Amino acid sequence: MNRLILSVAATLATFSVMPLAHAGVSAGEAAKLKTELTPLGGEKAGNKDGTIPAWTGGYTTPIPGDKPGGTRGDPFKADKPLFSITAKNVDQYADKLADGTKAMFKKYPDYRLDVYPTRRSAAAPQWVYDNTLKNATRAKMNGDTAEGAFGGIPFPIPKTGAEVMWNHKLRWRGTSLTNSITQWQITADGKPVMTTDGIADIQMPYYFQDGSPEAMAKHNEYWMIRVLNIGPPIRAGEALTGRLQFDGAKDQAWVYLTGQRRVRKLPNACCDTPTPATAGVMSFDEIETFNGTLDRFDWKLAGKKELFIPYNNNKLFSVKDADVLGRFPNPDHMRWELHRVWVVDAALRAGQRHQAPKSRYYCDEDTWICVLGDRWDANGQLWKTLWTTNFVTPDLPGTVGGSMGFNDLIAGTAFIGNLYGSKPAQYVVKPRMADGTFTPDAMAGEGVR
Repeated sequence: MNRLILSVAATLATFSVMPLAHAGVSAGEAAKLKTELTPLGGEKAGNKDGTIPAWTGGYTTPIPGDKPGGTRGDPFKADKPLFSITAKNVDQYADKLADGTKAMFKKYPDYRLDVYPTRRSAAAPQWVYDNTLKNATRAKMNGDTAEGAFGGIPFPIPKTGAEVMWNHKLRWRGTSLTNSITQWQITADGKPVMTTDGIADIQMPYYFQDGSPEAMAKHNEYWMIRVLNIGPPIRAGEALTGRLQFDGAKDQAWVYLTGQRRVRKLPNACCDTPTPATAGVMSFDEIETFNGTLDRFDWKLAGKKELFIPYNNNKLFSVKDADVLGRFPNPDHMRWELHRVWVVDAALRAGQRHQAPKSRYYCDEDTWICVLGDRWDANGQLWKTLWTTNFVTPDLPGTVGGSMGFNDLIAGTAFIGNLYGSKPAQYVVKPRMADGTFTPDAMAGEGVR
């Protein structure tokens, strides 16, 4: 009898630490996406103070001076800053700043946020709205994996932190596109060193209009990327191909190194492993604030709050890299706005390991981009603060992730990536690319020898 009791207790204990399956919301709750919520799940109304306006459809008008397939304009270039937050007045705004942002003021007295009028520019095609409504009732969490979703935000009315993070991973950013980017490491003495001058082809099968939840379940892949480095000279000719799957354990990535003249499969394209896409400066799960699997952490939804975050930064498209680079992006060329964000805490799961056992993410309610993230080290010190800014692309339409990076608050180093200002073509929307584009064979055939 005692053995039976112990066996049952052990079984219950096992289930208590396993991630549970969570089903979608009811049809009645999903109907809010047609009334009080935006079609992607944000609160449609503004805030009580009037500092956050109501969402009225986003920005879908062609930008004057915008050249699809070329350079992009700034739809809000006439806006002037409402005020600036500096080390002298930061305490006045502390309740609307992330921990990492406040730490930046302490470490760098010349750090500054120019706060502009809030523009709720987020938008998406109608078919994405339609799929988001369907996902609200059909998508579910099976452990750490999202299932049953397709072609829209999977959990527009989230109930858990894991659901918010999947919204970030599966956010609308177009189906097929090409980016030309530069990326820079900032040394502890403030010197910029180029890590990547590259061309990236990106495709999201999750947003193929002829797809379905059944197709997603069968093929499992939701995101693909191929990066070819054209510089700096020491890295010219290198290439990286990656394919992400709902089951993160099956993510795949390959790298082509010119010195070896061969393609190699990366053994662990995940989590806190350094990624070749940034010359090892950032880990895989720090790209665009978070880009990892969820199975190493327990995720807690801490609610919503109003926060100053980088937003609508089309102005970065017209600025040369040299004018942006420093210990942090030049405040003269960064736009910050007040928005509502979901706050998600990540704590290292029992039995797992990670260099950052605790993290906190701030995810925009309108775009679902986790625009800010803070990470603590094993000693409990605030270690890194991560950021991703977005920009308006009416030709999608959408407001999508752009430049990103982080500051190491302990070592004093930094990274500023995905800069477009020196490029003649910026976030080019393309027709659907062949699946063979994102294979190691294709990368081997195009590699520099």
